[in-house]
Amino acid sequence: MRKILLLLTLVSTSVLSQLALAAPSLSNNVQNDKGQQVSLEEFKGRVVYLDFWASWCGPCRKSFPWMTKMHAKYRALGLAVVAVNLDSDKALADAFLAKMPAAFNLRFDPDGDVAHKFDLQGMPSSFVFNKQGELVQTHVGFFTEHADAYENELVTLLKE
Repeated sequence: MRKILLLLTLVSTSVLSQLALAAPSLSNNVQNDKGQQVSLEEFKGRVVYLDFWASWCGPCRKSFPWMTKMHAKYRALGLAVVAVNLDSDKALADAFLAKMPAAFNLRFDPDGDVAHKFDLQGMPSSFVFNKQGELVQTHVGFFTEHADAYENELVTLLKE
């Protein structure tokens, strides 16, 4: 009986550790606007609102003004808004940004490697990390009617 319990404990510990390793994290490299590899860990120590978007994404057009507002309102309190573009052609992202300026951190994942690790379920997809770099919330899509709730989540984390 002890052998069975030990075996079950080892198997469950192994499975849980694999799940923890697979969880979305800031330990990923993306590109900056110059095409250089940079780590998302540069934002660790702050509350991070990490958003994945693409030029063809309609709801992304609604999220950009909100992200700009959140960045301006809470940056000094420790919020980092980071939007990662998934277009394989940066010119598409640049055309989008010409119409929808972003006053927050922009990064690029043209091959979709990081997006794949985050297992995106729709666009935009947002991941909220606390100051310790732990994933605490996810959102699929952007709904203006939920904007106040999104903001309240951020405010709560900023107070921790």
